Amino acid sequence: MKRMLPVFLAAGALSAGLISSSAAVDGWLHFRGPQQNGTSLETGLPTRLSLEPGSLLWKIGLGGQSTAVIADGRAYILGFQGDGPDLQEVIACFDAESGRKIWEHRFNDFLSDIIYTRYSTSNPTVDPETGNVYMQGTQGILACFSRDGKILWKFSMMERYGRMTFPNGRTTTPVIDGDLVITHGITANWGANGPAADRFYAFDKKTGELVWFSTPGGRPKDSSYSPPTLDWWNGKRVLYSGTGDGSIVCVNARDGTPLWRVQITQGGVNTQPIIHNGDKVIAIHGSENLDTSEIGRMVAVRIPKSLPAPSAPGEPVVFDMKEVEVWRNELSAFTSSPILVGDTLYTVAETGDLCAIDANSGVVAWKKKIGIEQRNASLVHADGHLYVPMLDDPGSKQEGEAEAGTKGAFYVFKPGATGAEAITHLALDGRCFGSPTVYNGKIYVQTTRNFYCFGKAGNNPGLAQTSKPVTWPKAGPATQLQIVPPEVLLRPGQSQSFTVRKLDANGYLVEQDKDPARVQWAGYIPPTARVRASMDAEFNNGGVLVAAHDAEPSAGAFKATVGNLSGVIRGRVLPALPYEENFEGAKIDEVHPADHLNAGLKFAYPPLPWIGARFKFEIHEIDGTKALAKTIDNKLFQRATVFLGDDTQSNYTIAADVMTDGNRRKMSEVGLVNQRYVIVLKGNAQQLEVNSNLERIRVSVPFTVQPKKWYRLKTRVDVAPDGSGVVRAKAWLREEAEPAAWTIEVPHKVAHAEGSPGLFGFSPQEMRVYLDNISVTPN
Repeated sequence: MKRMLPVFLAAGALSAGLISSSAAVDGWLHFRGPQQNGTSLETGLPTRLSLEPGSLLWKIGLGGQSTAVIADGRAYILGFQGDGPDLQEVIACFDAESGRKIWEHRFNDFLSDIIYTRYSTSNPTVDPETGNVYMQGTQGILACFSRDGKILWKFSMMERYGRMTFPNGRTTTPVIDGDLVITHGITANWGANGPAADRFYAFDKKTGELVWFSTPGGRPKDSSYSPPTLDWWNGKRVLYSGTGDGSIVCVNARDGTPLWRVQITQGGVNTQPIIHNGDKVIAIHGSENLDTSEIGRMVAVRIPKSLPAPSAPGEPVVFDMKEVEVWRNELSAFTSSPILVGDTLYTVAETGDLCAIDANSGVVAWKKKIGIEQRNASLVHADGHLYVPMLDDPGSKQEGEAEAGTKGAFYVFKPGATGAEAITHLALDGRCFGSPTVYNGKIYVQTTRNFYCFGKAGNNPGLAQTSKPVTWPKAGPATQLQIVPPEVLLRPGQSQSFTVRKLDANGYLVEQDKDPARVQWAGYIPPTARVRASMDAEFNNGGVLVAAHDAEPSAGAFKATVGNLSGVIRGRVLPALPYEENFEGAKIDEVHPADHLNAGLKFAYPPLPWIGARFKFEIHEIDGTKALAKTIDNKLFQRATVFLGDDTQSNYTIAADVMTDGNRRKMSEVGLVNQRYVIVLKGNAQQLEVNSNLERIRVSVPFTVQPKKWYRLKTRVDVAPDGSGVVRAKAWLREEAEPAAWTIEVPHKVAHAEGSPGLFGFSPQEMRVYLDNISVTPN
């Protein structure tokens, strides 16, 4: 739960005093709407909908689980198209009035655990200042587009920060705050951020440069795609969110400082927290409770008026539920968020009940059965009506049927004090996972098969202004130093400059230091570091960090000091190609303690600059040499992927010596990652396999694998000018000559054009795998 450092306030002019930043773009810019709680102030919206012309304005064959956002007459939405290895996630822009497609971009899935077609579970977000559009794909691509579809920046959160994927595909929707775009997810990065945790990342919305990162929660037991809610607390701009450890967290949205958290469940919290009257946070979950074995609960927790000192710098204050609980009820919803209308909460429980709840007491005023179950989709309130998508239409699917329903339901209700009157009930083609969007007299909703628009043609006179100016407080005295970016990656011969700013205690900008000579830089080793290492780079007189042409692979931190203020950055140096690693330079001087599964075993930590290696691999002595060994003490880490480079690499060959432990009946799997394809030697299956997502791209050939025998594994990816490609791999006993022919060649119609080299290990039943003599060479 450590925050690396404080960082800069998004709006650079905020040091001048109370300043209002007015929005240049109006619309439904975030999937939870302009109030952040699923409500709209628009009036005159249609309530009696049908699939007939005049009510249905248009229907487009772009299925998904996303929610549209609307800006300046354009609708942006995620979806997916294609089948099998050719399935791609899509971000598309349509004319909001006619449905005419204006532009789209497609992205492959890669290296993910996603099953079925659980894609496009996130939603686009529009920046109210620039009109730029942001998305995060289920595979971890974070990208920014101009209004006209130009890619302004993009990168892979997986390969850059170790973001993990899960079979459910749940992916957080980015949120804009000032000059920041903020997201979160489970990551296993490097160094202090190596252990898996639900981390928040804030990037400069215009450049994509990292501004701050924060780890406010505990060890996660589940993924979370809870959308953050922005608010104010004690003069600070803060965000509230659910996390994968089952907590509601409060984080300073300006500098990433974790402020406080309270755990409300054993599993992840996936719904959006709702702020009521500024004094309580309301959330609902569908996991096991802390105090009972019952599943699911809606709770309200009191927002503290002040905070005691944290247990350590950079740690949040941790509250027990008994200290802050205001009320609770038995309602359960795993992924569908509630909405707040005045003092009434509306939600669709996981059991398919539409519910009204008193936000002051938590008392359930009424329930109405409208379906069998609900997933993901949240309802919307506008003009006195509830617009409610349901996963399956109850008339088209009976309870107990298989997962793959074909019809979703869409309702319009008129809620009252004792119940709700159904005004509209439609059966839509495809299941409803996405939430509705209501804007300018129209209702937009996506199913797994189509994107629908209902309503009135033309402009709606009842349209309300949606984007409110934000008034930022005046900055106080400087109390902290921030450096942007807080984390860097260099190759030999490369350099990185930094922006150094002074912030006040609330995270607001006081001044930017314009004289690099005033900043004193020094190497820094955190007192809690398990690996005492330094980055092979130096600062020059201009405050620029330079990696020499002969810089070695390394990782470490530097401290910047200006007067009595200081801040820390951390960074890595990765080698230019060709690159070789045989581990002979490692010192095998660490010893597992007595309570460890491998008590007394000597080892060395894996190379610090590698993403995702910590706790999953170690360096051991074996067969008279040193090699990388898969750990076997934690079953959560049985399967591990490690990245040796960055997400922009391409056109290389990676090879390594590989070996599986075990016997004739029980072996493990070991492999390499090349340009987002995994090439695996599968011991139990006696196969050589190429995959990227096990349900999308998975091709194998028979190959005899013997335990405790070293093999050489080699692979390359060749991409043609038309975007198609071939993954080639060969394997042979190490003591034998390399065969001339490839053992397996797998064509891919839309090949992955880039991706980090990496390693893969799967060690079930405590059977290790080993890798040695790794080489990455340009083709």
